[in-house]
Amino acid sequence: MDSTAVDRFDAGRFDAGRNRLASLAYRLLGSAADAEDIVQDAFLHWQAADRQRIRVPEAWLTKVVTNLCLDRLRSAQVRRERTVGAWLPEPLLDGDPMLGPADTFEQRESVSLAVLTLMERLSPQERAVYVLREAFSYSHAEVAEILDITESASQQHLHRARHRITAARRGGEVDPASARRIVEEFLAAATSGRIERLVALLTDDATAISDGAGLSRKLLRYDTPQRIAAIARAGFKPTPAKRRLAGGTSAVHYALVNGAPAILFVPGDRVVGAVTFDLTDGRIATVRGIAAPSRLLRLAEAWRQHEPDAPLMSQW
Repeated sequence: MDSTAVDRFDAGRFDAGRNRLASLAYRLLGSAADAEDIVQDAFLHWQAADRQRIRVPEAWLTKVVTNLCLDRLRSAQVRRERTVGAWLPEPLLDGDPMLGPADTFEQRESVSLAVLTLMERLSPQERAVYVLREAFSYSHAEVAEILDITESASQQHLHRARHRITAARRGGEVDPASARRIVEEFLAAATSGRIERLVALLTDDATAISDGAGLSRKLLRYDTPQRIAAIARAGFKPTPAKRRLAGGTSAVHYALVNGAPAILFVPGDRVVGAVTFDLTDGRIATVRGIAAPSRLLRLAEAWRQHEPDAPLMSQW
């Protein structure tokens, strides 16, 4: 096999694992754009390596991607961006290959917006151990090899990570039909201005978070059902000004985003806003409003290739 054929063969081997690598990077970073950059950097490492000496390409590439992600998480720029309260995970439409394995509850949970947010409380190594074990089922021996730590250290990191995430997370998997019904009720109550119904749909300690469409340096947070209900009534009421800002009249669609129920605001074929919901015990525990264009790029592109169901509202 000549060198050109070898290069094509090796590029094909990389491409065969590209989605898995992107899923790993996305779970570690919470950003699809950053994950794509990491995978491209890994490909450059792959091209520059003596590939004939790499016995197990999957393991080698996993180590490269993990350590590139850890370098990024430890960078001054990322630490600064994520400590000023202006960071949310980038939402992905269900079916996106970057969401990766979803066979077990742990795999599905590890890519939820709730857990991606909670992982910000972990150290970079705790985060890496948690993702490698929970989402990709690597043994502690394999994790230790990837991270250049001992098996005992891997076990300790996983114990701390599980404890911190379990202590803070809320609820579990929700019946899909019930989730859709609750979201439809929330939308109906918000657009009609029924404050009492909105409050009844929220848990007593509900939280709402908004990126302010990217116009605010910090996330906007609301922490009482009454305040959340008032904000939802004001935010969901269609007005000419909002339609101008969105670029036209929007259809409102139900969707699954990172495994959770969501509603998308779509004028034409453009997603200009996403509202996601975390549910617990039949009520809404967390509402996230995401409208910054930079956070919706990949989701919007996936939506354009998606065959949606009939909208919940066709004229918002």
